[in-house]
Amino acid sequence: MDLALQGKVALVTGGATGIGAGISEYLAMEKVHVAVNYIVDEPQVIEFSERISKENGVSCIPVYADVSKPEDNDAMVKKILDTFGRIDILVNNAGIWPTEDMKDMPDEHWMRVININLNGPYLLSKRVVNSMIERNVKGVIINMSSKSGFQCNTGGHGHYTTAKAGLNMMTRSLAREISSYGIRVVGIAPGMVRTPINEDKWKHDGLMDDYIKRIPVGRFAEPIEIGYLAAFLASDKACNITGTTLDSTGGMLI
Repeated sequence: MDLALQGKVALVTGGATGIGAGISEYLAMEKVHVAVNYIVDEPQVIEFSERISKENGVSCIPVYADVSKPEDNDAMVKKILDTFGRIDILVNNAGIWPTEDMKDMPDEHWMRVININLNGPYLLSKRVVNSMIERNVKGVIINMSSKSGFQCNTGGHGHYTTAKAGLNMMTRSLAREISSYGIRVVGIAPGMVRTPINEDKWKHDGLMDDYIKRIPVGRFAEPIEIGYLAAFLASDKACNITGTTLDSTGGMLI
């Protein structure tokens, strides 16, 4: 299927590792120019951006920003607009997934997760949406949610599940407000994906086997497979999909 994304410009937060890297790489394969947001590991991000640029004949640039800080988002959006002149696709992917019970966690730990996983997508979406409206761009916002935004199967992630559930509602609310501008807002809820953020957790006490038993398709997803869905949702082939979060859990939400 030709997704007709060639020449579009995407911003992917947390775009050089895990699910973000899978999305950045597949968008580049579809000939999208990608701004790869990062907060750490600058040399690795530069190398990643240069590699996917060279392999796919597009322009991929690293852009630093802590998405929980308004001033960082302002600077990042300005840099991308100065470089490419527009943003067609925003993927709010950056996030953290710590494990700690709510009754024991320091208040600042709760705030950090909410600030990055929920406030960050709000702050950046607002800025990108306004840039789209000003430039008459019929764009797409993709919010990376989680199965945890719908179900709470294990303890220790109360801040994370709360942020992702809030993100699901933000997706609906923003879509309601901006659909008249020709801008769609959609979400993706992955399940178990093999990424650096969780790989170490699966190596202990047979935990991976326990999780696989809970996945009807019988395996973890690969990051680039989430990229396939993101690219489809970013394309005009998904023109009638907005204000919803799609289940990409391998059946875990059944």
